[in-house]
Amino acid sequence: MATVSLPGAGSSLHLSSVKRPRPPPPRSRSQTRIQCSATKERSSGMDHCLSFKGIRNVACGLLAAWAVTTASPIPAANQRLPPLSTEPDRCERAFVGNTIGQANGVYDKPIDLRFCDYTNDHSNLKGKSLAAALMSDAKFDGADMSEVVMSKAYAVGASFKGVNFSNAVLDRVNFGNANLQGAVFKNTVLSGSTFNDAKLEDAIFEDTIIGYIDLQKLCANTTINAEGRAELGCR
Repeated sequence: MATVSLPGAGSSLHLSSVKRPRPPPPRSRSQTRIQCSATKERSSGMDHCLSFKGIRNVACGLLAAWAVTTASPIPAANQRLPPLSTEPDRCERAFVGNTIGQANGVYDKPIDLRFCDYTNDHSNLKGKSLAAALMSDAKFDGADMSEVVMSKAYAVGASFKGVNFSNAVLDRVNFGNANLQGAVFKNTVLSGSTFNDAKLEDAIFEDTIIGYIDLQKLCANTTINAEGRAELGCR
């Protein structure tokens, strides 16, 4: 019996080849039966597959892959933020940032900047990696955050009025309900970031790097003025 593991929790594909003994008649041929099964929580799309000749292994593999990919994902609404850090110097962690995994939001130590105040900070945040940082309800008004990396950061309800995000990587950042009035997104990567109910009056989007689908969502924000919409190419 051969076992092939597929990605996904608790998923496995078992292929078994059973050769039946030859019956008494001399001209009878052995039959090969292929049976595959996948056990997976919340998955009922694959119990077995019938006999095939040249493509039986491929068919079983495709059916198992379908069973995995159609399993219901965990809703994002079920995710909860951790308790507020009790470290006395947690706000100063922004001046150090992360040292690993910037693009994937991996960190060597959690960065909890919630409720911290960095108003008009022009030197300590520039070029820092704040991947996966918790930034909700923090104040960054007037700060220089150029060249910063904020992959997978959570900035819901934070204030970034007049912040300089030039040449920054704001990949998959949640800016829901954030105040971004007058923020500068010059040559800034905004891939996968969301701005639900964010305030974007007078924000500058010169040479912003953003995907088409993300652009359509951003253009739906009615607080962006005519100049900003023209820079983005909103229709």
